[in-house]
Amino acid sequence: MIKISYLSILLLFLTGISGFAQVAEISSPDGKLKLNVFAENGKALYNLSFQGKIMLEKSPLGLITNESDFSENLKFVDNKKDKIFKNYTNEKIKKSQVSYTANTLIVNFTNADNFNIGIEFQVSNNNLAFRYEIQPMKDRLSAVVQSEITGYRFPAQTTTFLSPMMKPMTGFARTAPSYESGYKADAELGIKSDYGYVFPGLFHVGNDGWILLSETGVNSLYCASHLDTTPEKNLYRIAYPNKAENNGFGSVGAAISLPGKTPWRTITIGDSLKPIVETTIPFDVVESMYEPSQKYTFGRSTWSWILWQDNSMNYKDQSLFIDLASEMGYEYILIDALWDKNIGKERMKDLIQYARSKNVGVLLWYNSNGASNDAPMGPRNKMSSSIERKKEMKWLKEAGVKGLKVDFFGGDKQETMRLYEDILSDANDFGLKIIFHGATLPRGWEVMYPNYAGSEAVLASEMLYFSEDIRKQEAFFASLHPFIRNTVGSMEFGGTFLNKYLTKSNKDKNKRYTTDSFQLATAVLFQNPVQMFGVTPNNLNDAPKFQLDFMKEIPTLWDETVFVDGYPGKYSVIARRHQNQWYVAGINAEKTVKKLKISLPVFSGKTVKFINDDTQGNSSEKEVKVSAKGNFNVEIQPNGGFVLRN
Repeated sequence: MIKISYLSILLLFLTGISGFAQVAEISSPDGKLKLNVFAENGKALYNLSFQGKIMLEKSPLGLITNESDFSENLKFVDNKKDKIFKNYTNEKIKKSQVSYTANTLIVNFTNADNFNIGIEFQVSNNNLAFRYEIQPMKDRLSAVVQSEITGYRFPAQTTTFLSPMMKPMTGFARTAPSYESGYKADAELGIKSDYGYVFPGLFHVGNDGWILLSETGVNSLYCASHLDTTPEKNLYRIAYPNKAENNGFGSVGAAISLPGKTPWRTITIGDSLKPIVETTIPFDVVESMYEPSQKYTFGRSTWSWILWQDNSMNYKDQSLFIDLASEMGYEYILIDALWDKNIGKERMKDLIQYARSKNVGVLLWYNSNGASNDAPMGPRNKMSSSIERKKEMKWLKEAGVKGLKVDFFGGDKQETMRLYEDILSDANDFGLKIIFHGATLPRGWEVMYPNYAGSEAVLASEMLYFSEDIRKQEAFFASLHPFIRNTVGSMEFGGTFLNKYLTKSNKDKNKRYTTDSFQLATAVLFQNPVQMFGVTPNNLNDAPKFQLDFMKEIPTLWDETVFVDGYPGKYSVIARRHQNQWYVAGINAEKTVKKLKISLPVFSGKTVKFINDDTQGNSSEKEVKVSAKGNFNVEIQPNGGFVLRN
């Protein structure tokens, strides 16, 4: 009896210790997503469960500054709970009107130096966003955040969908990293990459669901980060930029004014891919950083460079692409690299006037350099310094240019984030919209910067021109983007080709392996407020009328985005709405025909237009009737696609 009593007391004591370790908990408004925060052995940790299943096991929190260490010897102080309600509109993202509701939690700790750090959590349905707030340290009102120990510990059954960070100062003219590596699907946990993995990263927790990791709210006051592996196979951590980026110039941490906050780390969780595709968390937790100087408009654009390449940078060919934009009803033409040398500013004024007479706005390409890499194309050294940039933008405004595509950034350091922001802010002063190419992932920038109009940050259309291997994998990569890269930010891919061969002549080389229906479907699947489509003047004569009509009417701004079906790396079906018109698009990356029965309640009982491929891969359009229950059977050919629209 005595032994049993002692055992009972011991169990009660151990239970008390375990309970004491958990210092806070909070759930999403619907109660499905639950966050627990712990203080154990001087460390702060958290875990996440969804519908009662552990999705992230106990994972580390904390960071290290040059003034003090907030990764260990932490003591829990207190916590505070609240709620947040927010309605906002933004035409540049996947959903134009958003209602955001979250439960909030701030957990405060002190460290061995008795300095304070808070961790702010916002838990909405299917999403967690969190960031750190560092308080002043005695007389210190500034610090350098040197590293984070923030981590994500996954259940053992998890597989990964990750893209490796590129080796700094490699690639074309030493312009890497530029987020242009491909993703691997369903890889095992813990595979080491020499330079880590870019955000976003997708994880499949077996039958329990899906997790998407990213970050948002990065501006000039911080560096961007990425994921890296650890000695623990199932633990990934936040990593800061590599010191070799941008030719070795610049810090690898973040200089921060105190009190100061880090960017948000975001986690989206669902038992299906629907919350992953439809999440708006990258935009929910950020605010606009300045007022727009004017009402910015977005839309479709032609650009010669993607298939006609450098030789097309001349007055005659650009006039042809202005005519093409006018014929297609497109709002813009992008005139790419080398225009400064081959056309010049004086003749460019005439070209801009000609475009204006055709109701087409002109976007001009610029090199971001600078001293960070060796990209030789001009205009160079116009965007990298404030004085030159403002002089150039003054000329651009006077000439009537509508926006810029700025290329070749190659890094995530705080200095580079400052350059992005400076370009955007100065451009707003002159009424110019900005697209970034050869660039990092956008992190909430659609909301933060009113004149921001998209980023590449993906293995994009230019690699279809240059690489046979990438052309053969086009469908595979395209089937990933709606679930990973494009779900967290605008993606300026620059595709939708109607040429059978990706050349100016449309023959002999660079054969396209995907069908025409596939190409049309990607105009819906890929979202960016300004889309550079790969149509060329010859398509006015050699492409079927229904394809041209489709490309003439396709919008680039969407009011709603809905997941229909799919599995990353295999197939994808997405629905998007522009005003009262719905588009449903799907593609098939597998080697066999994909037979699907999809639910489309928006088309219940309606007759709609249907673009699809036959068994030979030939594209056609017809009208079909969707059942009264909204069910629709579709077969998608290998490397093929389909589009339904009302």
